[in-house]
Amino acid sequence: MCGICGAVWTSAQKQVDLETLNRATNALTKRGPDDCSVMCVPLDQGVPLEEKGVGLGHRRLAIIDLSSAGRQPFVNDAQTVYMTFNGEIYNYVEIREELKRRGRTFRTETDVEVLMKLYEEYGVDCLPKLNGMFALAIWDARERRLLLARDRIGKKPLVYRLESDRLLFASELKALKEFPNMPREIDLVALRQYFTYQYVPHPRTIYRGVSKLPPASYLLWQEGAEPKIERYWRLEDVGNFSDRFPPTDEDVDRLTQSGALGAAAFGERFNDVNPLFYARSFEETKAELRRRLEDAVRLRMRCDVPFGAFLSGGIDSTIVVGLMRKFSSSKIRTFSIGFSQKEFDETPFARRTAERFGVDHEEFFVEPDAEAILPSLAAQYDEPFADSSAIPTWYLCEMTRREVTVALGGDGGDELFCGYDRYKAVKLSQYLERLPRALRRFLAGPVRNMLPNSVVQRSVWRRGRRFLETLGMDALEQYLQWIAIFNRSRLDALLSDDYWSACPEDETWDCCDFLRDAFVKFDRRDLTTAISFVDVLTYLPCDIMTKVDIASMRSSLETRAPLLDPNVLELALQIPLDYKLKGKRGKHILREACADLIPAEIDARPKTGFGVPLDAWFRGPLNKTLRETLLDPSTKRAPYFNADFVERLIREHEESQFDHSARLWTLLVFRLWESQQ
Repeated sequence: MCGICGAVWTSAQKQVDLETLNRATNALTKRGPDDCSVMCVPLDQGVPLEEKGVGLGHRRLAIIDLSSAGRQPFVNDAQTVYMTFNGEIYNYVEIREELKRRGRTFRTETDVEVLMKLYEEYGVDCLPKLNGMFALAIWDARERRLLLARDRIGKKPLVYRLESDRLLFASELKALKEFPNMPREIDLVALRQYFTYQYVPHPRTIYRGVSKLPPASYLLWQEGAEPKIERYWRLEDVGNFSDRFPPTDEDVDRLTQSGALGAAAFGERFNDVNPLFYARSFEETKAELRRRLEDAVRLRMRCDVPFGAFLSGGIDSTIVVGLMRKFSSSKIRTFSIGFSQKEFDETPFARRTAERFGVDHEEFFVEPDAEAILPSLAAQYDEPFADSSAIPTWYLCEMTRREVTVALGGDGGDELFCGYDRYKAVKLSQYLERLPRALRRFLAGPVRNMLPNSVVQRSVWRRGRRFLETLGMDALEQYLQWIAIFNRSRLDALLSDDYWSACPEDETWDCCDFLRDAFVKFDRRDLTTAISFVDVLTYLPCDIMTKVDIASMRSSLETRAPLLDPNVLELALQIPLDYKLKGKRGKHILREACADLIPAEIDARPKTGFGVPLDAWFRGPLNKTLRETLLDPSTKRAPYFNADFVERLIREHEESQFDHSARLWTLLVFRLWESQQ
């Protein structure tokens, strides 16, 4: 796990010298405290470095082969290929054996050398072969091209800026800021996205002219050619599982004897992503899922430093710890964080799981000091990021790093196996769409108005009112209404005339576009499955992965997510909805595949989030900070926001008329971030 940065330039005016490259690299020290190295090489032999050159920087967190053999930037034996790499390649042992059979030899035990030789063997086509989390940069002097790439789900970040005669890149924006003349102008479309989703979606960043490389993508820069961005893996294409999971003769008979599908057409339709043609039984799929989960956990236990696991007391982390116990000859170390507020404290459930598996379990109890942590939180995330669960994640990573260097977690289970309550709501809304329009209007109007108007964010009544008011909406508009921090009407009320006047006329963006771009890829799937896949492409990389990466790297802790292993991921994407969501039971097949690992009380407990009591904080200890930050005269005169609307949100929240905590947190985080720019 590391931090990377670099540049390629073709003009003396755009040269990046070693001093600048060192500053940018050292801005990433938290990502890699164990070593630092930079190098610059000419773009062409005989051409002065200042005119045309490539610079690469690397900060190392040593995980595999702790010797200096893994030092980066890494150079091949012929000194024609240079690489700086952030992440881990979990299947590097298997790849190395394959390359040895092809005649390759190795001088280190590192995954970085394996990656280098894999690139030498296959070029850009090496990327789909990687099972890991990574952001990488490879300068190939033979082809005179720079390759940037990112893993399938976007676990590791990569930002870049394309200029005339220069390309800059880094793991984080803070490193890019060390390059001279980096723009600091806020991208106003990105700002609107932030207040909708609580994060800035790729490919934008909060700064105009700076971008994020999307997950499962690579960027190729070559002198004299237009830079191009391509996807090397497409989630929507996953559906051809015949190589690993071929249909049997019985499958063919079952689907053809009904007359609904001719035998000649079976081969073509079997590979369609439509789950109607998923030909394996629940029991067969369950067994295959368990096998792939075991492989994923086993691979992620490869490291040469102390490791452990986060244990929240939920289904996903319980499964990960249970499987780790199977593959470990010594006690597994697990870590949980607890809070005094009972509704936010999961330690009793984590303790029960720890007792079940006989692990070495540690609990850290903290009183989150939001006022103290907020400035550091805003600075560490580089751009506005308002998922408040970053606070407990921050504390958990900090405490865990005191004991281990690597921690496995359960991220991804909810998105892949329909664990969120909102997927049940999507499924229910589809049933209600079959009702006569008049009845739906009655439900959305009089029936909704009869429900109590609770101020409690997660109350059944509040969720019921929000669900009923969206009946009849377009499916994506409905979903956006459920997940948006500021929905359309509130966003219009928040943004001032000054904001709209400053927006470039050629940059139109609708609130729903980010979801819609993902949704169109899954129009052959049922709506609930399609929405869950939209989350895999949007919410998972932009929110969950970002939150965990930045919080963990701030403490120099590497985190690994077995449930997002490509083989688990690709199977999960093929599984029909009724295997995942059975009645009100989300993650049905995941629970059944690992039933022997899950204590009954863990299986029976309702879904809970990893959160903090924002609503109470804004009426209590954070109220002064909130008012001083958002209602300060200089702030109120600032552009972008309607001050009267912001003041109304605060007043309604203070008087318990409505729970605006998520909106107020989003505003507060932005203002604190902005004040540090």
